Amino acid sequence: MPVNVKDVMTQRVISVGEDACFKDIAALLVTHAVSAVPVLDSDGHVTGVVSEADLLHGEEGRERFHGASRPPPQTRPDQGPEADRARGKVARELMTAPAVTVSMDVSVAAAGRLMEHHGVKRLPVLDGHGRLAGIVSRHDLLKVFVRSDRDIEREVRVEVLVRSLWMNTSRVQVAVQDGVVTLSGRMILRRDVQIAVWMTRQVNGVVEVVDELVWDRDDTPAGERG
Repeated sequence: MPVNVKDVMTQRVISVGEDACFKDIAALLVTHAVSAVPVLDSDGHVTGVVSEADLLHGEEGRERFHGASRPPPQTRPDQGPEADRARGKVARELMTAPAVTVSMDVSVAAAGRLMEHHGVKRLPVLDGHGRLAGIVSRHDLLKVFVRSDRDIEREVRVEVLVRSLWMNTSRVQVAVQDGVVTLSGRMILRRDVQIAVWMTRQVNGVVEVVDELVWDRDDTPAGERG
């Protein structure tokens, strides 16, 4: 069965309210050794995320706009996001918004693609009511690959070949080495071979599938043969 975000997420999440001040947020990040915290409104909905980078950008902006090295008034931009962040003192002013979030029931593969697309390392996880239920990181997503070869072999043989495909596996061999699954032997239909290989690729922990299977009869449409 596919692993979803709820299966690997961290449920105990350090979060802050929208009125949390700069110093309190910084202290939380240092104390709990995290690089970002979700920001919640009064109903528990995620409105943004404050990261180490957000705090550092805010501090840098304050030095630029209010410090000794600030540019002359005629050249200093007093409007716009950078100026707003330089004046920011609480979470709602410092946070990156809107937050990139993910549902509990999304697959870890989809969550990984979402992280890659937005260039983030973690995602707040929402429950069915849109409230914070946990947080998932890249490290959490990697947990699905920490499986023994023996465990992977059993799932391919029992769950894929026998229970899903109702297949006699006496003529099929399954070998797993460092997460790489080699399927060899013979099946009756070519379409069964294609389905078996595809389903094996979906098994959690599988890094690659080597297809060495042959078939007795080609039942695929003529246009798909090659």
